[in-house]
Amino acid sequence: MEDRLGLVKSTIKGYFDDLNNPIFDTFRDSFSFGKMLRSKLIFAIAPDSTLSVRLCAIVELIHFASLLHDDVIDNSLVRRGKASINAKYGNKNAIMLGDILYSKAFYEISCMDSRLSQIISNCVLKLSLGELEDVSLGESFNLDSAKYLQMIEHKTAALIEASAECAGILKGEKGDKYRIYGNSLGIAFQIIDDLLDITQDEKILGKAAFSDFKEGKTTLPYIYLYQKMQENEREQLLSYFKQDLDSKDKDWIKAKMDKYNIIEQVKEVVSNYGNKALNVLDYEDSNLALIMKDMLDREF
Repeated sequence: MEDRLGLVKSTIKGYFDDLNNPIFDTFRDSFSFGKMLRSKLIFAIAPDSTLSVRLCAIVELIHFASLLHDDVIDNSLVRRGKASINAKYGNKNAIMLGDILYSKAFYEISCMDSRLSQIISNCVLKLSLGELEDVSLGESFNLDSAKYLQMIEHKTAALIEASAECAGILKGEKGDKYRIYGNSLGIAFQIIDDLLDITQDEKILGKAAFSDFKEGKTTLPYIYLYQKMQENEREQLLSYFKQDLDSKDKDWIKAKMDKYNIIEQVKEVVSNYGNKALNVLDYEDSNLALIMKDMLDREF
């Protein structure tokens, strides 16, 4: 797997070389690859396709671009434990770099099977709608879990779903199996992220804990917590929304999460999505079952 991921990185560097732009070259070393979950998913489904590396590189470009725009929208100054590109070079550069990566990805996918182009283009549309929904939901404390789940289905799950569906096409498979798996994996992945923002510390996360709440993101744990709280507790929770929290404030929220068994309630939702994904798999999809297990058990 590491050899294949290395080929993806080399292909992306080749795409950067294609741009042949000295201004862009000043930024290229600032891109980091992270977990490359989407590439691992594609290789797990279509390991023998000669086009898998190219598909992975295109998907990673889109993921890079979405993170650049996301960090500007959220005013995030840290990405994967390091200064974000917008923090280092400013919002204008971050936005333009994202646009360049999207454009390069669209060009490269247009040179492949038209079915792949349609799936990837549609997923970026969903991703952009998800960003818009995220901004809207962040204007106030959101109590509608259905709206939140729809937002993360667009913003996070869409690209994972598209990666799996395109890999299925490269494998020569028909039907919705990989699309359903990718959709459920993506939603579960984001909800796990929501939990880790509360349960893990800054050293493990590579960013400040409880940053979601500070940024105005009412994730599933907070929605469920509010629903179970007494009125005076609700007022205190709302007073923390979009605020810098000290250790005492964070400890209060954690204590209430424990009191109302919120973490276990959210984990049950994640488990349901995991089971939905696993139920569509066949015997030969054992690698996909392992990806789901590793994702559900992750701590960062």
